[in-house]
Amino acid sequence: MVVRRWQVAVLSALSVLALACEGEAGGGTPGEDPPPNEDLPASMAALGDSITAGYGTCATLVACVRNSWATGFDPDVDSHYLRIRAANPDITDQAHNFAKAGARAADLAGQADAAVRTGAAYVTIMIGANDACRANPGAMTPVADFRAQVDAALNTIKDGLPEAEVLVASVPDVYRLWELGHTDERAVAAWNRGICQSMLGDPTSLADQDQDRRREVDGRIEDYNRELRRACREFGDRCRDDEGAVHRVRFTLDLVNHLDFFHPNVAGQAAIAEKTYMFSR
Repeated sequence: MVVRRWQVAVLSALSVLALACEGEAGGGTPGEDPPPNEDLPASMAALGDSITAGYGTCATLVACVRNSWATGFDPDVDSHYLRIRAANPDITDQAHNFAKAGARAADLAGQADAAVRTGAAYVTIMIGANDACRANPGAMTPVADFRAQVDAALNTIKDGLPEAEVLVASVPDVYRLWELGHTDERAVAAWNRGICQSMLGDPTSLADQDQDRRREVDGRIEDYNRELRRACREFGDRCRDDEGAVHRVRFTLDLVNHLDFFHPNVAGQAAIAEKTYMFSR
């Protein structure tokens, strides 16, 4: 069969056109990394307490930030940092965790100062569990004080990082944890060593005074969550609250570590990351 020159030319032109179309469909030259998604932050900072510090997730009761829902780098957690990095590699090694075990709202402003010094473009906040988890309900942080302390931290961020995006997460449901664990001998033994006594003290008692105590703590956590939402909304468009997502996480005893039966384990941290990331943008 004789192939004429004009046929060869047409076939060559069609081949070039097909390759060009494939290049457009593939989003760039094969083998090249896609450009960073500049809509995502290139730096972040996490503020809060032991939960954000990943406490109790590394087989011992110490902070373990590698498993933090916010800044962790364990793929089993799939933290906010890892989710952002997948689309914007510019954030690599630019995630700072200032959360501390035992931190209360009064400590938040100092953490916010540290975040400002890093120039973070995205800041996560989870605070309030330790304000409620005291020796007794009378020692809980008053709601007005809690709100003022949260406002102070948010104002520090607004003044020092005026372009930063902020996510405010809700306080977990500690009453649900009591409901799940007060009949579990392992949990009871752990809690009797002094974990969150305002809620988890004398965990097997169903006496009216103990039920009233737990309801008081549960109500205070609801108050904190309400004030966190209000504070975030008053901050402005750059702040998003999680609409109670963390508080609604249906924790089971399989999602907390089995040393203190209180702090989320790796699976629990992953659940928090999953529930909150949708509110980060």
